[in-house]
This record gives sequence, structure tokens and C-alpha cells, in this order.
Amino acid sequence: MKRFVEKIYQPRKELIKLSIPLTMLLTSVHIEASYSKLAKVANMHPKTLEQIVHKLVKIESTTGKYDVKNSSSGAYGRYQIMPSTAKFYAKKLNIPITQWKKPHNQDKIFNAIMKDNILSLKKNGHKISAFSLYATHQQGAGGFNTIIKNRPLTKKLEKNLRQNLPEKLRKTRRSKLRATWINYWKRKLG
Repeated sequence: MKRFVEKIYQPRKELIKLSIPLTMLLTSVHIEASYSKLAKVANMHPKTLEQIVHKLVKIESTTGKYDVKNSSSGAYGRYQIMPSTAKFYAKKLNIPITQWKKPHNQDKIFNAIMKDNILSLKKNGHKISAFSLYATHQQGAGGFNTIIKNRPLTKKLEKNLRQNLPEKLRKTRRSKLRATWINYWKRKLG
């Protein structure tokens, strides 16, 4: 009986071994297709956008894993999406709110956020680059526009800028905070 079970079980094991690379391939194809669509919106080459996203992921979750949680901000996942943002986009994309943390749903939400950020950057006359895309992801499209157009910083935006700087730069005087934040992230994103 044991041999019979092993003979039945063995092909299933092989199928599972084969299905993992197949799943990874299909996910990779899906992500590349979404880069192509986003790249068209951004008027850039898909590989350039892919490189920008990889930089963003490395900054946000360092490991690129989908289950990373920031205990201080509450941001979650590969792209460190805030729960309130996830809720908004889950509703917009018809994703059940309880399902937004699933990897494929995080990818969908992130792509929708990126598309909205790209459109906002274009509408406001900003150059689309690694810096501007990451900065809109970090500060929101409105926050980024306020920062770049040198509009008065709200207390919340000032706090966000300080929190998104290394410890040694957080105590920068308010009058130099905007320039410090811009210079830091432009250098970091090269």
C-alpha cells in the first residue's frame, strides 16, 4: 500500500515543483506587461520604469517581500502601502478590502497608485524620474507638488519630511528642510 501511495504522490510532487517556476514566470510576465502600460503613460522605456520600481521597492521594503510591516507607520507590503490608501484603491479596483494584502492585489494597487502619480506629475508639469515617482509615492501627489512648488508646508507635511530623512538630518531647521529632503532623495535615487 505504501508503494502505491508513493507512486500516486510522486507525480503530484513533480507537478508542484514545475508549477512554482511556472507561477513565477506568469507573475513576471504580468508585471512586465504592467510596466509596459505604465511606461507608455510616463513616456519612458519599460526597462527604465522597471529599474525605478526596483529602486523604490529596495527603499520601501528592502527585501521586496509582500509581508513586511512598518510598525511605526502601519504601511504594509512590498511597496509599503498605507492601509487608508489600500482601502481607497481596493474599492476603486473592486478588490475586497480583506484581500488587499495578497501579493497580486498589492501589485494591482501599486500599479494604480503609480499611474495616478504619473498623471499628477504630468498635469503639474513635473519631470517623471526615479526621484519624482518615489517622492510622490512617499509624500502623495499633493504633498510632492507642495514641496516642489515651494508652497507653505503644513505641520503634517513637515513631520512627514522629517520622518523620511535619516536621523542626522531630522533636526534640520524648517527653512532648510525642503531643500535638505529634496537633495537627500535626489542623491539616494541617483
